[in-house]
Amino acid sequence: MTDPIRCPWGTNDPMMTDYHDREWGKPVRDGRALWEKLMLDGFQAGLSWRIVLKKRDALRLAFCQFEPEKVAEFTEEDVERLANNADIIRSRIKIRAVINNARAYLAMKQAGEDFGEWIWAQIGGKAIQHVGPVPTKDALSERISKDLKKRGFKFVGPTIVYAWLEATGLINTHHPECFRRAQVAKEA
Repeated sequence: MTDPIRCPWGTNDPMMTDYHDREWGKPVRDGRALWEKLMLDGFQAGLSWRIVLKKRDALRLAFCQFEPEKVAEFTEEDVERLANNADIIRSRIKIRAVINNARAYLAMKQAGEDFGEWIWAQIGGKAIQHVGPVPTKDALSERISKDLKKRGFKFVGPTIVYAWLEATGLINTHHPECFRRAQVAKEA
């Protein structure tokens, strides 16, 4: 039996293969889960996704399972505590961004905006089936990045946003021959 065809990045490392096969590109509609993934993509900036995956459980533990209500209450003492936690990515600017972004997420919620509904509305409610070379950013990710920043979010540049849109299934960039492409398209 031969292995199925995968996106090239998901073939050489068992952890990345598992992530590719089970999670990456699967459409996510839950607002809190989408927010968590955006925060993890922010932690990836300047690093490999493999590092984030290795530290994801520790990041979840350190950030109260990415419950925005809890994270929004973090103080500067929490920033220092987290910056000294060797199990996570210890960038103070990224840690502060997550705390800030929890508050921005809650502000949207308090204004009656569901984060999941908001982001899916940006693409008309249906996942984009991308064809051709995959960019690191595009006009859509630039527009969403700009909107997030207006709402007070940090560490949400167009490249981070594009990666987030791919990972959460809003844009299907699985390779045309990848076995997951058709599965993800169906789920969208």
